[in-house]
Amino acid sequence: MNKMEQARFNMIEQQIRPWEVLDSQVLDLLGKVKREQFVLMASRDMAFMDIEIPMGHGASMWQPKLEARALQAVKLKPRDRVLEVGSGSGYMTALMAQLAEHVTSVEIVPELHAFAEKNLAAQRIDNVTLVQGDAAQGWTGEYDVIVLTGSVPVLPEAFQNCLKPGGRLFAIVGDAPAMHAKLITRVASGVFESVTLFETVTAPLRNALQPERFVF
Repeated sequence: MNKMEQARFNMIEQQIRPWEVLDSQVLDLLGKVKREQFVLMASRDMAFMDIEIPMGHGASMWQPKLEARALQAVKLKPRDRVLEVGSGSGYMTALMAQLAEHVTSVEIVPELHAFAEKNLAAQRIDNVTLVQGDAAQGWTGEYDVIVLTGSVPVLPEAFQNCLKPGGRLFAIVGDAPAMHAKLITRVASGVFESVTLFETVTAPLRNALQPERFVF
């Protein structure tokens, strides 16, 4: 096993499994999709570390264990159509594209949109549609799965309304230092089930919906 593969193995065994990621399909995928191909060349030695990796433009890649927990939570199926808000480097897009039928990924920063496009093309992943735009407060269409890759102080109802029956939404909701990763499932028309999965802190989406805050 070369140095890179050893680092990948250690990431899975020492960071991801201990964080309650036990889905064999997810663990296999993390071994297959090359995370180091989705980071900036200058950050390649950080590709498997338990940290957020800066991508420039105020954006960072999630910690590997957070990506893995989100992926495990939404339980992607081969016929699923996915909306990702925040393409970033395209790594999470690539992971979801391996399991779902199609991923639509929206990125507000032109440079990151181009970076994700280049990375996904290099890996020959073609069941994705990359859009440059602002989806922080909602997007058009109906989806089986929606993943927000930045946090939101308040979760816009628009996302829940885009879920098909049985659809799942993964979002990190709240303000630092108290954010909660939530899985929201549309169980019937107008009926949603929300489960809090864990606490974490991550950067907010640009232009995220803000709560009405009291000013004294």
